[in-house]
Amino acid sequence: MAGPEASFDPTSGWKRHIVRQLQQRDRTQKALFLELVPAYNHLLEKAELLAKFSEKLHKKPNDVTSATHQSFWEESGPDSDQSSPPGTLRVKWQEEEEEGLRLDCGEMAYQVVKKSAALDALQSELEERQSRLAAVEARVAQLREARAQQVSLVEELQKQNAAQRKAYEVLRVHTGHQEAALRRLQEEALNLLEQLLQRKERAAAECNLRNERRERANQARVSQELKKAAKRTVSISEIPHTLHDGIREQTETLALAIKPESLESEACGKWKRPFRSASATSLTLSHCVDVVKGLLDFKKRRGHSIGGAPEQRYQSIPVCVAARLPTWAQDVLDAHLSEVNAVCFGPNSSLLATGGADCLIHLWNVVGGRLEANQTLEGAGGSITSVDFDPSGSQVLAATYNQAAQLWKVGEARSKETLSGHKDKVTAAKFKLTRHQAVTGSRDRTVKEWDLGRAYCSRTINVLSYCNDVVCGDHIFISGHNDQKIRFWDSRGPRCTQVIPVQGRVTSLSLSHDQLHLLICSRDNTLKVIDLRVSNIRQVFRADGFKCGSDWTKAVFSPDRSYALAGSSNGALFIWDVDTGKLESSLQGPHCAAINAVAWCCSGSHVVSVDQGRKVVLWR
Repeated sequence: MAGPEASFDPTSGWKRHIVRQLQQRDRTQKALFLELVPAYNHLLEKAELLAKFSEKLHKKPNDVTSATHQSFWEESGPDSDQSSPPGTLRVKWQEEEEEGLRLDCGEMAYQVVKKSAALDALQSELEERQSRLAAVEARVAQLREARAQQVSLVEELQKQNAAQRKAYEVLRVHTGHQEAALRRLQEEALNLLEQLLQRKERAAAECNLRNERRERANQARVSQELKKAAKRTVSISEIPHTLHDGIREQTETLALAIKPESLESEACGKWKRPFRSASATSLTLSHCVDVVKGLLDFKKRRGHSIGGAPEQRYQSIPVCVAARLPTWAQDVLDAHLSEVNAVCFGPNSSLLATGGADCLIHLWNVVGGRLEANQTLEGAGGSITSVDFDPSGSQVLAATYNQAAQLWKVGEARSKETLSGHKDKVTAAKFKLTRHQAVTGSRDRTVKEWDLGRAYCSRTINVLSYCNDVVCGDHIFISGHNDQKIRFWDSRGPRCTQVIPVQGRVTSLSLSHDQLHLLICSRDNTLKVIDLRVSNIRQVFRADGFKCGSDWTKAVFSPDRSYALAGSSNGALFIWDVDTGKLESSLQGPHCAAINAVAWCCSGSHVVSVDQGRKVVLWR
């Protein structure tokens, strides 16, 4: 039976395991050194023996030899099977010693060579590192010098910035004062302008009053003279020719101040009198004819010039009683080198102008239903965006992408005047009712009035949105803008007189000949008619398939204002009836690209359309 020591101890198991592991490690490590320790001891013994041999050889070679042999024999003992003489042992020992020395010398030489090579490698590496260190130190010196320069430059720039900041603050304060002064001057200028306008109005009223008084006096005087002349009975054959001419000239001169209404009443009263004689009747009739002729000549001489300069008599303009609806394409031309942007008929309906992106304006004659080339106007500095004839048909005005409008005289190939002053593309240029004044609109958000006689900008109007088109009346002109608004301006006033909002960006405006209706084309694919008498939209035209192709698509009224005409992006022409608002017709023709502009001649017989594919089409 086991004693108490044999009882189970839970802690004794792991201890025994640790002890066994330690013992196993000791055995493993000891086994590794079992062979080394004897070899090391044997080497130590040999080293001691060799040391003793070397000492003896230096002192007494013979004694050493004998001692060595004696010790050798002692070590060999009586059990040694072989015996060698001392001379042999000495030679053998010397050979072993020389071999050992050679081995040691070779090993030492090898170590010396190896160490020398390593030393050379280290020396070259050291030299390389020293050269790199010198280069790095030189680079560091350069960088330090550059850093010092940059620091000085930064300090100088900081000083300059501080000085410029101070100067900027001074200039800002000065600018604020100048702006305040400018505002005060503008207000004073507006006040002075209003005062000047009021004075001009008063002066005009006084002048009108004086003219009325003078006219009444002249009328009374002429009435008295006519009455006296009517009472006299004179035979025309008895009057000398000189006297007859003098009376005729005097009567014509006096008749200039007579109103047609007073002349008519006077003539009616005269013809109600009893018949006197043939001679008296003839004299009175001749006086009336001369007076009427003088009045008509006076009206022709007056003209419509705002500046008071005499106007040239305009060519005869065909009167359109009823416009003819186009039904088919009569002539098709590839008129320009690139897309055609603008087209316009002259006042006489036989001359046509087209302008395109090739910077050229071509003039065409409409002869026998065909377009015949008349002239090419050169000199435009950019793409043509708008063309217009003056009321006489003798001048052409064009808007260009070259930030200017240019004026040509029909018959001259080179430009006559360049109206420069805009800062962006000029999108519209139109004559007023006189050939001496024009209006231009641009993408620089300005509208300008021009005196063409001096090529001088008489007025610049700043607008919130850029202008796409303008139309002109007598003193009123209208502009259509990209902010979906129509603005009305009066040449005699400084401000906008009226603003009418519409849906969609405005691309074109067309004013009827009676100046009572305005046609608007906009990017919402609709046409609108505004009645200018009530400033209200009267009609809105839509159609399936009609789409406004660009921001410069132009639509026009027919000459009799019965129809509205526009071109679509699919190359079709759409015609609406203005009175009913219905689509009258839709024409699919030779156009394969979007139609940019259309024109209806003043006689109402022809329509021309131009597109982005270089085509000009004459419709009949």
